[in-house]
Amino acid sequence: MGELIATYLVHDRKSDLSAKAEGIALGLTVGSWTDLPELKQKQLEKHKGRVVEVRELSDDERVNGWFGHRRTRGLIRIAYPAVNFSHDLPAILTTVFGKLSLDGEIKLVDLEFSPDLLKAFPGPGFGIRGIREKLGVHDRPLVMSIFKAVLGRDSEDFADQLRRQALGGVDLVKDDEILFDNPLTPFEERIRIALKVLAETEAETGHRTWYAVNLTGRTRELRDRARRAAELGAHALLFNVFAYGLDVLQELAEDPEIPVPIMAHPAFSGAFVSSPLYGVKASLLLGKLLRIAGADWVLFPSPYGSVALEREEALGISRGLTGSLDGIRESFPVPSAGIHPGLVPRLIDDFGIDSVINAGGGVHGHPEGAEAGGRAFRQAVDAVRRGISLEEAAAGHPELAEALRKWGGGKRG
Repeated sequence: MGELIATYLVHDRKSDLSAKAEGIALGLTVGSWTDLPELKQKQLEKHKGRVVEVRELSDDERVNGWFGHRRTRGLIRIAYPAVNFSHDLPAILTTVFGKLSLDGEIKLVDLEFSPDLLKAFPGPGFGIRGIREKLGVHDRPLVMSIFKAVLGRDSEDFADQLRRQALGGVDLVKDDEILFDNPLTPFEERIRIALKVLAETEAETGHRTWYAVNLTGRTRELRDRARRAAELGAHALLFNVFAYGLDVLQELAEDPEIPVPIMAHPAFSGAFVSSPLYGVKASLLLGKLLRIAGADWVLFPSPYGSVALEREEALGISRGLTGSLDGIRESFPVPSAGIHPGLVPRLIDDFGIDSVINAGGGVHGHPEGAEAGGRAFRQAVDAVRRGISLEEAAAGHPELAEALRKWGGGKRG
């Protein structure tokens, strides 16, 4: 039959986690139990939620200070029979955390899918291995850069920015997530220009670069727009998944007429993951769930910049994207924000080679421009592969040397 086990972090004012767990298990399934007649209990047994574990944790004095009194802190695991819900993410999230998300200090921290339930979610269409095969890059992290200052700029500026980034040797260039369809740089025109420019730079340098176009518009338009992008030969789609919903991502990823890998952007996710008391844990929302829904790449805040996650939280997202998950392809982790060439050794230590090093200001802000910025990142990656320090590598690479002078770094964290 299958089941789904949800784990919650609870700060309970009544100091009775067992009663809280039983209330969740019944309240989100059959509603009540002990007062039901025996025949009705037999009829509803297969629908009844089950308390799997109740584990009290040490107090969080910070939380107690916020409320001005002690809260009992603990983890509660509840099993929900899969027969209760249709096998789609909206039904699952409504079942395990719909009205419960409004019930005080409770945070959804994990979901464990039984193997038969997980079969309803094929996951990424390409995954890490498929994207590496397409790009021909197998033994290092991918390097990605971002369009910057594109609002109000025309197609000529778009082409020039793309060309300079590609000549720097980056593997991927993505749209800014706030670049929507507009008269100066229309969606289809951006794809056509990108294919032309990147074919030219590949012929010049021998290096292949992909462009991820931002898929936007009304929800009813997305499928047709994505199919049109595929017809034009688009390399990849960028998608603001939390503005639209996980199920929309899954629909796009599973459509056989959209054979294009999808890059999930975390815009708006802070509204769900930022509180230590409420919402959804980042490792679940930005990790496991985005992978299950079909994202081939997932951007999330790095532990290093001004818009930062705690290191263990970011590593938890990465584990959710790359850990074992019953045959579902792995997704590329893309730690973002605050990234510069001096951080490359730390990025590789923390996230491994099956990750994407993503930079905006760290590329465009290079003293010699975006082309030099891309080269500095590639030089830093090559230094780590060769087992030498960035300072040693910089002696023969002026682009990396300039980057280290501007941003510093180079030491492993």
